[in-house]
Formats: sequence, structure tokens, C-alpha cells
Amino acid sequence: MANVTVEALLESGAHFGHLTRRWNPKMRKFIYTERNGIHIIDLRKTQLLLEVAQDVANEVASMGKTVLFVGTKNQAKEPISTQATFCGTNYVSDRWLGGMLTNFTTIRKSIKRLAAIDKMEIDGTFDKITKKERLMRNREREKLRRVFGGIENMTRLPGMLFVVDVKKEHLAVKEAKTLGIPVIGIVDTNSDPDLVDYPIPANDDSIKTIELIAGAIAASVLEGREVAKIRAVESGLSGELSEKEETDGADRKDQRRMRGRRNPNEGGDRQGGGDRGGNNDRNRRPRTDAPRAAAPVAAAPVAAAPAAAPVAAPAAAPAAPVEVASVAPEAAAE
Repeated sequence: MANVTVEALLESGAHFGHLTRRWNPKMRKFIYTERNGIHIIDLRKTQLLLEVAQDVANEVASMGKTVLFVGTKNQAKEPISTQATFCGTNYVSDRWLGGMLTNFTTIRKSIKRLAAIDKMEIDGTFDKITKKERLMRNREREKLRRVFGGIENMTRLPGMLFVVDVKKEHLAVKEAKTLGIPVIGIVDTNSDPDLVDYPIPANDDSIKTIELIAGAIAASVLEGREVAKIRAVESGLSGELSEKEETDGADRKDQRRMRGRRNPNEGGDRQGGGDRGGNNDRNRRPRTDAPRAAAPVAAAPVAAAPAAAPVAAPAAAPAAPVEVASVAPEAAAE
């Protein structure tokens, strides 16, 4: 991470503030002295607060979040776009449209429109339309790219804003505050430092100062992005390892489950019907079947009933003599 010295800040003219009559009393703690009706900023505090802002920007970028650079004043347009491109982040350097953060869904539609026009030129659709329509599409594309070119590939809200001239970019600061997005801002002696989370007291009208501070923030963001890439690779490897461990663990559980399943003839499953094993079922069956097997023994007397039939036969015997006796007299009469 590039450290900015007090000497470098002094050479860039970062210590020059605004006229004393245009100052903001909240900037008193950052003012070193007054000279020829101009406030002089304490560069030692500027250096310390710049280091704090660098650390925070590095941390945000290392988490994979975007640090959006914002600077639409003439002195900041080129430094902001150059440094943001250097560190591979998004930027707004033309003008801030209301709702760029709070109405990001609508902004995304304009960005998609820009991508659609670019696609028309690539796939040859421009060759199929009239010259007038082609001219209109080109003008529309230039306008969209001028406003949204720096955030063309931004698919989600940024994790932090870096703003040049908090007073001029009050809309961006207000939207970020509404959404809870932290803001790093260069504050001059006429600005309110309480509007941003990480103020950097410095001359926001000097191109050299803006280049110096924006370059320091960009270097921190670049280092953070490299850390984020390393973490992404490590997390991918750890994810593969954890997935492999989960698979191995599942295989081991299946093996233990298969070993726990015994032959029903050797033993039952402990989970079946609350029984402790098949042996209990086997032990219960003899007790259940024993009374059924004894039933024939109890039925023996019933089966012996036919044996008493001969007793009934003698009872029929007296009837025979009666029949014979009735016949005998007839035979005697003859």
C-alpha cells in the first residue's frame, strides 16, 4: 500500500484551503493556520486520515466489494477515471444522476440499453437499418456511455464511495448515507466533514492533489482486489475439500449402516416395531404356538365321543325282540 508523505502533499498544494470568509466552522480542527485571508490545512492530519481511508478501502475491496470513485468537477474528471481504471473499479466522472444508487434498478435498464446498442453493431443489425436510424442509435449510445460508461459493468450496489468535493457531490453522499454505504471524501475548508464517514482534509480544487489522493486510494483498492482473488481461490479449494469430506463421511455412514443390518435369521433390526431383535420374535412364536398345539390334546375327549356309540347300540337291542315277539304270534297262528 502506497504511503503518501507530508512532503508529497505539500508539493501538490493540498494545504491550500478556501478564503476565510467561506469556511465551515466544523473544519476548524483540520485547519493549521490562516495566511493572506486563506486557511491552511494541517497536512499531518491529512496524512493520518488518508492512511485510515486507505486501510478501509483495502478492507472493503478484499471482501470482494466495489469502491465507486465519484468526481464530476472539471479538475477531478480525468484523475478519477484514470485511477479507477487503473485499479479496475467503477467510477462516475460526467454527472451524477439522481437515483444512481437509490434507484439502481432503473439505472440498470439504461445500462442494458447501452449494451443492446453495442450488440446491434456487432451482430450486423446496423447494416439493416436506415442511415438516419443508425445516426440516432450512435448518438444515443454516446450519451449513455458518457454518463454510464464508468458503471457499465457494475451489477450491484458498491460497498463504498470515494468522493472528490463532498459539497459538489452532495447527491451521491446523501444517497450513500440513505443506503448505509460508507463514504471516503476529500473535504476542503468550506465543506462539512460530518457528511462522510472517512474525511480527508485537503484542497479539492488542485488536480495534483486529487491525483495524489485518488492514486493512493486506487493502490489500496488494487491490493484489496488481489487479496479477494486469493481468498476466492482458497475458498474454492476448501469448498472442494469439504465436499469430499462430506462424501467420504456419507460413505462411511452407509458402510456402518450396512454392517448394522443383519440377516433376519440371525437377528432382527432394532428399529423394527420397537423389538430388540429377531430372536425375540422367534422366542415369542413358540409361546404363541404352544396353546395352539395343545388344542388337539384338549379335544381328545370330544374325539372319544364316538367310542361311546356302542353304549347306544344295546339300547336298540330290546326293540328287536319286540319286533320278533310281534312276529312270533303270527307265525304261531299259522
